[in-house]
Amino acid sequence: MSVHFTADEMSARKQRLRAAMAANGLDGMLLFAQESLFWLTGYDTFGFCFFQCLYVGADGAIALLTRSADLRQAQHTSDISDIRVWKDGVSANPAKDLRAMLEDLGARGRFGVENDSYGLTHFNGRRLEAALDGFVTQTDASRLVAELRATKSDAEIAFVREAARLSDLADGAAIERTGAGVDEGAILAAMHSEIFAGGGDYPGNEFIIGSGADALLCRYKSGRRKLDERDQITLEFAGVYRHYHAAIMRTHIVGRPSALHRSYHAAARAALEACEAELRPGRTAGDVFQAHARVFDAHDLSRHRLNACGYALGAKFTPSWMDTPMFYEGNEFVIAPSQVYFLHMILMDSDSQTAMCLGRTYLVGASRAEPINAPDLDLVVK
Repeated sequence: MSVHFTADEMSARKQRLRAAMAANGLDGMLLFAQESLFWLTGYDTFGFCFFQCLYVGADGAIALLTRSADLRQAQHTSDISDIRVWKDGVSANPAKDLRAMLEDLGARGRFGVENDSYGLTHFNGRRLEAALDGFVTQTDASRLVAELRATKSDAEIAFVREAARLSDLADGAAIERTGAGVDEGAILAAMHSEIFAGGGDYPGNEFIIGSGADALLCRYKSGRRKLDERDQITLEFAGVYRHYHAAIMRTHIVGRPSALHRSYHAAARAALEACEAELRPGRTAGDVFQAHARVFDAHDLSRHRLNACGYALGAKFTPSWMDTPMFYEGNEFVIAPSQVYFLHMILMDSDSQTAMCLGRTYLVGASRAEPINAPDLDLVVK
């Protein structure tokens, strides 16, 4: 078994979940989010793209329903002792197998379901509702475990700090490799090499890389180009250790930066520092966003900024390393110590084709946020 945390820590997580279930009047939980399964049991797989469900009872009972391909995965990576397999076939309906498992366990009552998860498609969600209709009462509990995961243990924070160390190595490799005539693929290869050689993992989503006009994109896309004598390149990436992420976002300049590059960088840095000041216990995610909007709007850059400026980080799986909560207008989630966040200041000026992005990861302490990577926020010019 290769659970990355002590038995005491895993037991404490289960107790936290049972307490939250009791507070919400739940007799059981049906967990479909891979992040929930990993946090609660250590179970590590990408098999959640197929139907699988972890049942957690108010009495402490835990059972996993999965496919045969993931049986040994669960045995080797988790502390789950009751693992059951639904059979692939032309008439397979794993939702009915889940009901049979619950009947066998004597599980009844009011169940919380992680409906908002990549592990439960709409197709399977409809089959789940049909299979459990009249058997248990279902209520949405998609945010219950996610909110528990937001506050990290000391052991988790140690993994986050290691992810941050790897992110700085990748950042350094990217800066060293960037220059006129360099292929974007060579930069990506150098970044990933540092992370894997350092003991890291695959990220929850692709690294974002784009130069020239593509520096204005906030997503990865297929296709590469070589950097020009004067160019801009935007990178968003994460160091990853035991699935825990620490992200960085930067726009680097090749050759001589434009006046807009310099002014946009100054605005992005001011916005990041304003958000950092708000990122402290007792403030809300909405407060952080307002600091971002206030600074950019004061620089007359409202039309070039985004409607969100960051999100929580933790142990995440594909297709995204973004975790809840996110920093956007009106979000009332209250920030607390031992939470980890990525703040990104993104300016995309389509009129002039100018990009400028600046972001790094923070650990919230007792009274303020500590930046744990990207210590140098100066504009990089190569």
